Amino acid sequence: MDRTVRAVTWNVWWRFGPRWRDRRPAIRQTLERLDPDVVALQEVWADGGTTQADELAAALGMHAVFAAPSYPPAPVDSTVADHAGVELGIAVLSRWPTLDHESLVMPARHRSWDPVTLAVRVQHPAGPLPIVATCLEYGIPYTDDRIAQGAFVADLATSPRFDGPCPVLLMGDLNAAVDSPVLRPVGDVLTDAWLAGGGRADAVTLPSSHPSAPLEAGPQLVDQRIDHVFFRPGREDQHVNVEGARLIGDAVDGVYPSDHRGVLVDLRWRG
Repeated sequence: MDRTVRAVTWNVWWRFGPRWRDRRPAIRQTLERLDPDVVALQEVWADGGTTQADELAAALGMHAVFAAPSYPPAPVDSTVADHAGVELGIAVLSRWPTLDHESLVMPARHRSWDPVTLAVRVQHPAGPLPIVATCLEYGIPYTDDRIAQGAFVADLATSPRFDGPCPVLLMGDLNAAVDSPVLRPVGDVLTDAWLAGGGRADAVTLPSSHPSAPLEAGPQLVDQRIDHVFFRPGREDQHVNVEGARLIGDAVDGVYPSDHRGVLVDLRWRG
């Protein structure tokens, strides 16, 4: 039995920035070329009874789960017709059917809405594969919430209910560099797949070189690796190897799919 998974996390920039319609095929083509098994998406739009995740799943032959609200807030009273009434959330795509999923509210004392994390189990050939997909608070003045949310997702990913034949994946735009206090609870109990897979320590997923880079986000986020895949073994005798890690999201026919680079990792396990 092939105990492997190719996992991607990618913030796909909702309908922000210029030419969001042109970015749709660029996102799809990128994922088609990479052929991932599971994908965690952030800043996913939902409009008119469908979602960006559902559209991608239909095009790629995958299964989709969507949940909202997430970060950042969707524009309110926008004069842009393509923004009005459109939700912003997170999603999981999987080549295998979904066994179950749950949307959990994260601590957020400073926000007027209830941002959620998705806990999904998919039917991997080796057994249930648990995925915690999330997007954490980005507001540096709200670092108390950021730290609380880091602890929240670390606790969720280490829940014994996810113990089993497959590793547990925590994936998302965590809006924090790996050495940030925000991710200390995560790093204490989970492994950073990027570093385990030989990824460069100075890698960047929110580059200032992007034409629409959110420079106002500041140096804690811009030109940092803030998009992450973490994991833990599903059993104490399970050995997980990361066979590769790379950034994704190059321009397609001159169009950048997102202002973020995504992260792809290949995992293999035994035991």
